[in-house]
Amino acid sequence: MRDAALVLFSSGQDSATCLAWALERYLRVETIGFDYGQRHAVELAQRGVLLDAMAGLKPLWRERLGADQVVDLSGYGALAESALTADRAIALAADGVPTTFVPGRNLVFLAVAAAYAYRRGIGVLVGGMCEADYSGYPDCRRAALDAMQQALSLGLAAETAIETPLMRLTKAQTWTLAHDLGGDALVSAIVEHSHTCYLGDRTHRHEWGYGCGTCPACMLRESGWRAWRQSQLRSS
Repeated sequence: MRDAALVLFSSGQDSATCLAWALERYLRVETIGFDYGQRHAVELAQRGVLLDAMAGLKPLWRERLGADQVVDLSGYGALAESALTADRAIALAADGVPTTFVPGRNLVFLAVAAAYAYRRGIGVLVGGMCEADYSGYPDCRRAALDAMQQALSLGLAAETAIETPLMRLTKAQTWTLAHDLGGDALVSAIVEHSHTCYLGDRTHRHEWGYGCGTCPACMLRESGWRAWRQSQLRSS
């Protein structure tokens, strides 16, 4: 079971880095994505582009990269309405959680991914959740994922591991990890082909990639990029 992994792949910076991480560690790596009615649905269109680009970076990665699956969860997205699935303002709610929080999103994704992985003979799920440098989403915390891991293992009667290689990393450290895994070529692929912007903007090109430059996702990505570049300059 542990010779294969299923990566939750959205085509964002984090999931792309996680995919590279998995490709270095597992003999077979498959990917799964979710259409949940997200405003930034352009990320779905970028998935194939980024997968092809990453497969072309190393012969070993191309050999290990397997099937990709996209699951329609638009009904769930409509029920769990948020600023990511409806035309609402992106802000902090009264409870301090961003309005972009889609209730239970990671838990739903992991449950669906685990069911698919079970049928594919895969016992490892890999996700880009992070509590060191995240947007305030409670289902990104490792404690929540540990509970989910236990529930999935019990519910499937099969050991299921949830790997989160970015859990303790800042966005700058995520850029560092991507560079360590695939060098300038992987960083360039992530900059050019990944998508993070909550508003789905792929018209404005920045040194860190495409996006509006003002939504929380863009601001976090940009600040991480600048911190990483500064660290590179200091070490050179």
